Amino acid sequence: MAALGLRGKSLLALLLTFLLAIGVAVLVGREALQGVQSRFGEAYARNVVQLNRERLFAPVTRELALAQRLAESEITRAWLLDENDPVKRELFFREAAGYQRALSDHSYFAASAASNRYYSNGDQQPPSEAPRYEMKPDAPEDEWFYATLRSDAPYHLNVDRSAISGDLKIWFNIVVRDGGRPLGIVGSGISLNAFVTQFIEEDKTGVESMVLDSYGSILVHPNHNLVTLNADTSQGRSLSTSLLGLLDDIDQAKALRQAMSYGREHPGETATLKASLDGEPRLLALTWIPELQWFVTSAVDLRTAQVIELKPLLPALGAVLLLLLLLIAAGAWLVDRRVLSPLRQLRKSAQAIAAGQYNAPLPTDRDDEIGELSAAFRSMALKIHSHTSELESRVNERTRELQQANRDMAAAHKKIDDSIDYASLIQHAILPKRQLVADLDERHAVLWHPRDVVGGDFYVYRATEQGCLLGVVDCAGHGVPGALMTMLAHAAIEQAIADAGHADPAAVLARTDGIVRKMLRDDSTQHALATNMDVGLAYVDFQRRLVVYAGAKIALYYSDGERLDELAAGRRAIGDRRIGEYQNAEVELQPGRTFYLATDGFLDQAGGELGYGFGNSRFAEMILRHARLPMGEQGAAFKATLDEYQGDYPQRDDITMLCFRFD
Repeated sequence: MAALGLRGKSLLALLLTFLLAIGVAVLVGREALQGVQSRFGEAYARNVVQLNRERLFAPVTRELALAQRLAESEITRAWLLDENDPVKRELFFREAAGYQRALSDHSYFAASAASNRYYSNGDQQPPSEAPRYEMKPDAPEDEWFYATLRSDAPYHLNVDRSAISGDLKIWFNIVVRDGGRPLGIVGSGISLNAFVTQFIEEDKTGVESMVLDSYGSILVHPNHNLVTLNADTSQGRSLSTSLLGLLDDIDQAKALRQAMSYGREHPGETATLKASLDGEPRLLALTWIPELQWFVTSAVDLRTAQVIELKPLLPALGAVLLLLLLLIAAGAWLVDRRVLSPLRQLRKSAQAIAAGQYNAPLPTDRDDEIGELSAAFRSMALKIHSHTSELESRVNERTRELQQANRDMAAAHKKIDDSIDYASLIQHAILPKRQLVADLDERHAVLWHPRDVVGGDFYVYRATEQGCLLGVVDCAGHGVPGALMTMLAHAAIEQAIADAGHADPAAVLARTDGIVRKMLRDDSTQHALATNMDVGLAYVDFQRRLVVYAGAKIALYYSDGERLDELAAGRRAIGDRRIGEYQNAEVELQPGRTFYLATDGFLDQAGGELGYGFGNSRFAEMILRHARLPMGEQGAAFKATLDEYQGDYPQRDDITMLCFRFD
């Protein structure tokens, strides 16, 4: 080992430590896993099923026995033979009331085969000897009654939803016979809520319990969507409502049928098999209850189920942990002695050299990589000493040059800032803020927030005695380029309004498009730069009480607080490569109806937990929530909503929103 270099010694020590730790962990983990899987897995599954069987068997058999005693009563048979006899009727309902108090659900029912009348009493119904309704052979909801009468079985158990409480219940349907002739059906029901709470929801981690009928149909399950409603336990069901249909392949379904057959032949014993449910491995255990013709089944995930207690494994785990700590300590001691201590000495010498002490001592009594590194440090120290003075003079000269460049850059930056501030002043001058306040006052609200000092959005307002024209414009670009585009767009719209008039927004858009194209047609850079703009113009006609709207990629929204509607815009922007077609649309100017125009900067603003855009649905919900507020409060609410959603995300685009309402 002495012949090895520093790298070889370190790698060998770390490799030995790693191999020992991994080997011990693999051996212990494999033994523990095999022990859990083989010795405790099936026993755990069998115990869970047997416990659930006892939880289910006692209350259900008790209810079934009480229902059978009521059905086998001579009073019940006598009444069904002469249903209209008042004395026999009174005796039956008096005796049934006693059973009602003993039944856990405090309810019972009786149905006559002769009259098709259905009688029932329960805590949620006022007591009555009158029939609740009359059943019909062709009614789907009454099919259970006629199917049970045709059956030779003494009783039937159905799982269905109660028409009164809406709960899933097990119905005990007992056929009352006079000799071989069926007189009717008497029975009761027991709610499955207690089973779901005690029998299913209290299952431990990794255990999923259920109840199946003799054909595999699911009668009780944590997922109510898998429960076979109105499941007659004497009839088979399709695979889509059976545990067989949940298995991943045919072989597993065949194995489950064999296990069910074994359970029917050996009541009280538990059959187990390995299967896959929804692609996940499970250990299935099931046992048969012959009195109910049911299987109690549990699907155990051995990877997550608490099959064994961890306390017996704590000594072994402690021993493994102690061994790992000893190995790590030994490795750390070895690395410190052979590697870290010499490196610390070398570090002190390097720090002295870095401080200018080029004659600092270096370790030279090593014949490994550390010794070679010390010799390289000595050579480096001599070269650093020779170059230091030369580098210092060069640095001083370069520093002076950088200081002068920074002064020049600061002066240029100030000129740029002054120019941008002046551009902002000009851009504010074209906005009709004062005119809007003077003419509309509390009948409007404006949000105008450029992304930079200047931006590519602005809004429009022109008024006459007959009406007023309002609109928003979103020019391509941000900052100074966008601001320059607003100057061009503003001039084009002014000219278009002068040519086409206020009352025809579609004509104004078409005229603006023509003016912009004429301005830029001789510019050789127009194909390389974006010169298009989105525009929405709404003319409010006071005499006709109408709003006439036309838009280029900007829609007009309007709401009365109950619903939100929109007038769609043309699909082509102004100045697009292809000429767009713009049409006027009209909507009534009703009291309480508020109109909204917004550029896409509002909808595209990133925010929320995931940084998604504000979006159309959130925008619509915001308008509906605040549409009935005064206009000033609406503007403040929209700004607060956007700021809250934006959070710490930067503003993506210029944002402009114009709202107005004429009551």
